[in-house]
Amino acid sequence: PQRHRNGKEWKWTSVPLEEVKLWPRPKESWGRANSQSFPMAHIHELIDLTVAIFIVHEERILLIHHRKLEKWLPIGGHVELDEDPEAAAIRETREESGLEIELIGERPPVTEDGTRALIAPRFLDIHRISATHEHIGMIYFARVTGGDLALAEAEHHDIRWFTRDELEELQPPITGAIRWYCHQALAEIR
Repeated sequence: PQRHRNGKEWKWTSVPLEEVKLWPRPKESWGRANSQSFPMAHIHELIDLTVAIFIVHEERILLIHHRKLEKWLPIGGHVELDEDPEAAAIRETREESGLEIELIGERPPVTEDGTRALIAPRFLDIHRISATHEHIGMIYFARVTGGDLALAEAEHHDIRWFTRDELEELQPPITGAIRWYCHQALAEIR
């Protein structure tokens, strides 16, 4: 089922899965997802919105060693149904690191009632989580404004600041995409 707006009310309607477009994927992978398909809780069946926050402080970048995924990643997580992406980035950072941040980016001026401008993510991506599920990732760059760094032990093995050179020594190694985003954030935030 998909949710469609009918006037002022939201109404659930059935849509055949074949009509739902993600990005080209083999027909044999079509089907309903189940809770065993994903390492994380998902809000939507096919695509979730997520945030990733690359935080720079004193020419170092913050990464966490994710407990379930067993890899180094930026702070991040799902955008909840009751929040916008900007709020999600600030909440995830506070929950996962104890830090307060300033998101870096442009906020357009707003002149109309009923409109609230948000800081645009620095980059967007879409990444596959399973054969039937994807995340649209909003990649933010940020700087620290307060708080004390703290490890979220239930979610992470470690949380650390890294210089550009230390990124190359990480074990397990970071992916090419994570490395590129780290280098971009370090170059842009001084």
